[in-house]
Amino acid sequence: MHPPGFWSRPPTHPLARLLAPAGRFYGGLTADRMDRPGAVPPCPVLCVGNFTLGGAGKTPTALALARLLRGIGRTPAFLSRGYGGRLTGPLIVDPARHGAAEVGDEPLLMARAETTVVARDRPAGARLCAEAGADVIVMDDGLQNPSLTKTLSFAVIDGGAGIGNGLPFPAGPLRAPLARQWPHVAGLVLVGERAPGAALASEAEARGLPVHRARLVPEDGAEWAGRRVVAFAGIGRPQKFFETLRGLGAEIVAERAFPDHHPFRAGDLAKLSALAAQAGAGLVTTEKDAVRLPAQTRAEVRVLRVALAFTDETLLCRQLAAAFPRA
Repeated sequence: MHPPGFWSRPPTHPLARLLAPAGRFYGGLTADRMDRPGAVPPCPVLCVGNFTLGGAGKTPTALALARLLRGIGRTPAFLSRGYGGRLTGPLIVDPARHGAAEVGDEPLLMARAETTVVARDRPAGARLCAEAGADVIVMDDGLQNPSLTKTLSFAVIDGGAGIGNGLPFPAGPLRAPLARQWPHVAGLVLVGERAPGAALASEAEARGLPVHRARLVPEDGAEWAGRRVVAFAGIGRPQKFFETLRGLGAEIVAERAFPDHHPFRAGDLAKLSALAAQAGAGLVTTEKDAVRLPAQTRAEVRVLRVALAFTDETLLCRQLAAAFPRA
C-alpha cells in the first residue's frame, strides 16, 4: 500500500480525527501483544524493527549489524517472516533455488551475506538458525511480535519520515502508541538527518537511549551523473530512492512508484520499457525491487545498490559487545 497523504499531516487532519478511535483500538491491541512474554530462544536475538508500518531501512540495517557482529567474533544468522513469500518454513533460503514469490524479497538479499531462515513460527525459525551454526540471531522486523524473547532491539527510523502524525494505524503509521513501544527498544538507528527523525532522536536521547546515526551510501555513485533514466520502485518510500538518484546527478525523465513488495509482472516491465525507449533513457530500480522482477527482464534494468554506513561504529560495537559477549 502507499501511505495515505494525511499520515504526514498534523494529527488534527479530518481523516486522522475520524479514524482515531480505530487507531486507539488497533494500537492498544498491538501494544498489549508486545508486552507478552516470549519463548526463550536457543541463542541471543538482535531485533531490527521499527515503530511504524512501511519501510524505514530495516534490511540494510540488519545487513550492517550482521557485519559488525562478525567483526566482534560472533556468527550471525538472519531470521525473517518472509513477507510476500508463500513458503511458511522454517527453511534456509537458497538464492539459487528460491525466488521472491516463495520466500519474499528481503530474505533473498540477506541470504547473499549470511545464513537466512524464513519462518512464520519464529521460535521454530530460531532453532533452525542455531542448528545452522548461528550464535546470534538477527531478526529482521518483529519488534511488535512477542513470540521470541529479544536480547537487544533497535528501532530503525527513516529521518525523512519519522513517525508521521504520531497516531496508530489506521489514523497514522504507528503500529502501537509510541509511549508503549519505547520500553521495548534499547536504541534507535536514525537513517538520514532530517527534521522528522531529529525530533524522535531528541526524545530517545532524553530517555537515555543511544541514537546510532547512519546514512545509505550508494555503490558506484559516480556512474549515475548525467544518466537519463526512468526510475521505478515498490518500496516503503519510493521518493527516497528518487531523491538519491537525483542527488547522484541522474536525470530522471519519469518516475513510477508501486506499492511496497509489489510483484512485478511482464506487463509492468513492458510499459516501463516503452516509456524508457520513448524518452531515450534506461530503466533503474532498487536492489530489493530487482529480485522481484521477472527473470527474463532483469538484464534490461540497472540496479542502484546502497549500503548503510554508521557515523560512529565504535559506539555501536560497544553496545553490541555488551549485549552479545563472547563465551
